[in-house]
Amino acid sequence: MDLTGKQRAALRSLCNTLQPVLYIGKDGITEATVKEAYDALEARELIKCSLNESAPLSPREACDALCEKLGAAPVQCIGRKFSIYRRNEKEPKIVF
Repeated sequence: MDLTGKQRAALRSLCNTLQPVLYIGKDGITEATVKEAYDALEARELIKCSLNESAPLSPREACDALCEKLGAAPVQCIGRKFSIYRRNEKEPKIVF
């Protein structure tokens, strides 16, 4: 899934007010993590994730791995937090 620059900018502005809904810990990205992220994307389309200090991956690696498994697009990666987006085809909540 590819986003244009304007779409990514609009999503970044929406991310500013979001709290992280997914936390990745010392076990890294597990099947449970992928399932939780999938459910959150179905409900919200745009989620913010946070990496604990003990996580074995860098934030960029975790973002890319999750996006690949979920068919999502990375929005931004700042510090130990990153945001991802996947459009809900049945009931889109974010319209460009």
